[in-house]
Amino acid sequence: MTSVEQLPTGADKARAVRTMFDTIAPRYDLMNRLLTFGLDVGWRRAAVRALVGVATGEHVVDVACGTGDLCRELASAGFVPLGVDLSAGMLAAARTDAPLVEADALAMPLPDASVGGVTCGFALRNFIALGPALAEMARVVRPGGRVALLEVGQPANPVLRWGHRIYFGRVVPFVGGLLSDRAAYRYLPRSVAYLPPPDELVALVASVGFRDARRIALSGGIAQLLVGTRA
Repeated sequence: MTSVEQLPTGADKARAVRTMFDTIAPRYDLMNRLLTFGLDVGWRRAAVRALVGVATGEHVVDVACGTGDLCRELASAGFVPLGVDLSAGMLAAARTDAPLVEADALAMPLPDASVGGVTCGFALRNFIALGPALAEMARVVRPGGRVALLEVGQPANPVLRWGHRIYFGRVVPFVGGLLSDRAAYRYLPRSVAYLPPPDELVALVASVGFRDARRIALSGGIAQLLVGTRA
């Protein structure tokens, strides 16, 4: 696996991630559907269902909202979504009626304890500092509110893990290069190196103030959902 040291960090990472998502925004939704065979739709719905205890009509912030997929799912479930993203290109390509704000996930323009929940779809590895980003999510969620964070995962089954490694590491960059931006779809599999191991990731979510934090493996472990309740 590629080490984090070989990937951009700090301000360099923020610039690289913003530029990358600005570039791939026009075909982002198409690529998600193709590369996941449509499974990403179900994963987002699982994240929304995990917002147990958040009342319909409450505000839920989707961090790194991209083109608004999760915002649309949140609205369909009766929540009032607000999207936050660092990429102006992704926000310009968004297909949602939710209010959208161009902002850093480490400094969201929201009051303390002002929302019922936070969602995030496959962006944890793109933050320049994961711990502070999770702490910022905890800051804006009211006590008893929920967090539901999607990320890529590693299957526990050795055969599935081998096949997933080949697909994610070779097929995804190839198809991405044909239909979108080759450099971006080479980076995305490599960026998994930014993520801590599952147990450490759950512990990190718990450490910022989300009690009963746990990890749910999705589709055999190729994706993961991290959930918790604000203490």
